Amino acid sequence: MEASTQEFSPVRASVPDASSRDIALARDDFPIFASARPHGHRLVYLDSAASAQKPQAVLDSLANTYENAYANVHRGMHHLSNLATAAYEDSRKTLCGFLNARHIDEIIFTGGSTDSLNLVASSFAEPMLQEGDEIALTVFEHHSNIVPWHFLRERKGVQLRWIECNKDGSFDINSLEKALTPRVKLLAVTHMSNATGVILPIKDIIKRAHERGIITVVDGSQAAVHMPVDVRDIDCDFYAVTGHKLYAPSGIGALYAKREHLQAMRPYRGGGEMIREVARDNITYADSPHRFEAGTPPIAQAIAFGSALEYIQSWNWRQIQAHEAALRQHAIEQLGKINGVNLVGVTDAGGSIVSFTVDNGHAHDIATIIDQYGVAVRAGHHCAQPLMEHFGVSATARASFAIYNTHEDVETLASALKRAIKLLD
Repeated sequence: MEASTQEFSPVRASVPDASSRDIALARDDFPIFASARPHGHRLVYLDSAASAQKPQAVLDSLANTYENAYANVHRGMHHLSNLATAAYEDSRKTLCGFLNARHIDEIIFTGGSTDSLNLVASSFAEPMLQEGDEIALTVFEHHSNIVPWHFLRERKGVQLRWIECNKDGSFDINSLEKALTPRVKLLAVTHMSNATGVILPIKDIIKRAHERGIITVVDGSQAAVHMPVDVRDIDCDFYAVTGHKLYAPSGIGALYAKREHLQAMRPYRGGGEMIREVARDNITYADSPHRFEAGTPPIAQAIAFGSALEYIQSWNWRQIQAHEAALRQHAIEQLGKINGVNLVGVTDAGGSIVSFTVDNGHAHDIATIIDQYGVAVRAGHHCAQPLMEHFGVSATARASFAIYNTHEDVETLASALKRAIKLLD
């Protein structure tokens, strides 16, 4: 359904104009930093790789939808349904532009990246692959981009072929070349590691795969919030993103897929919205994207997803990347000065994540202690056990940076770590 810009105004919240603002003040756009006082301290939130905080524009979008224009989307003949449908589809258009997809119908709303990757495995890969075919994937992958392929290994006899990384945690292009055998039909690869922040040379990887006729599936969960993503330029077949890391609500994400693949793919789930006609003895399916969006969608979340993307785009990508790179470098320098702290997987191709271990202290203990000073980090294997195995550790502590972090946050992290180490000695 097409609608005028005026029809969106009761639903979509406005975003701040960042053209004349200092990105170091982005923290002010996120209400939680004014209200949360963990253990009486200023909140230092360094867990955005797990889930990002939400700006006021996104919170306003959720409230506006529920207060002013909530109704089920599509096929409604009344005013509220038309408003909600217009705003919902406007978010799809926003995401299409955000990823530079060629067609709006190449954007499928999902529950998140996990849902997107399972959709590809079930609807595209499973019918295509035969026993003895191979799927190549890297040691950097999150479990969400490993387990769906193990399902096909268990159910269809597909083999998994692993692409290793170098000793320092950088991507090993020679291992990629060795892994892409004639039996490999699909390559599953992350754009940015959630465990160490290493950014893979995704365009080169995809080019090498396509030269061999291999379909490419990219997990963009971490990358899309830290750098511009152009799916046409990198030429991937599929690209998965998740809203909650992109400053949007949880429960909403998306899959980009080339139109030719979507036209050939079977539906992932059955139910309302994804069909054209249902009879007693046959059904006909709707066209993409609705074919893959069965049931009532997360309406308010999808609308707020659009507001989150508009918030990101209100900043210049150069601002975001320079700000986050400076924070990462500051953290590397500060943590590198602390006796007993060991940085893990820090490379020149790193994004806004710093992982580390501490002598004589488990990552869980470190995270628990520094939380007492208001510092929130993630501790564990980060759903990346093959990569942890590569580094010979069972867990790391992970500090991940976002648009709202500051250099004061880095200093507080370093100070809290020193206190934790002293306590553990």
